[in-house]
Amino acid sequence: RLRVVLDTDTYNEIDDQFALFYALLSDRLTVEAVYAAPFHNRRSSGPADGMEKSYEEILRVMDRMGVDRGGDVFRGARSFLSSRSEPVSSSAVEDLIRKGLAVRETPLYVVAIGAITNIASALLLEPDLVRRVIVVWLGGHPHGWTNNEEFNLRQDATAAQVVFDSGVPLIHVPCR
Repeated sequence: RLRVVLDTDTYNEIDDQFALFYALLSDRLTVEAVYAAPFHNRRSSGPADGMEKSYEEILRVMDRMGVDRGGDVFRGARSFLSSRSEPVSSSAVEDLIRKGLAVRETPLYVVAIGAITNIASALLLEPDLVRRVIVVWLGGHPHGWTNNEEFNLRQDATAAQVVFDSGVPLIHVPCR
């Protein structure tokens, strides 16, 4: 079984709810934590509101599934990364650092399916994570695409730059 943490803007659209549901029921994954990611669109008044709504949606999905939350759901960043050198602190970032530094043999997969500020912030605060975690990011377009208007990348481009430049093992799953 793969050890994973899931970073998600669950309230944004239904695909994240399905991903959360699948991850929690998968016999191939051990979900060690779920982090609420910020987002801003017509469903939120700003990144902080989007993150909070996602946090509540994560809890709601888990409750409906009858899954014990066990203290493993964390609020993420209340804003997007505004600088490549200034992380945005949150309980999700602190938990990712804690879990990442505890990695010994079995890798920890950080599966991000939204804005990637939480992961970029953890990498900025604890650069040693690049040797301890594997990041899987659903965001951005295929390399060589003619624009960068994909939702997860467009709203959080600075964080994407930090992650891509960090040296962390990265599995990039572009959107089309």
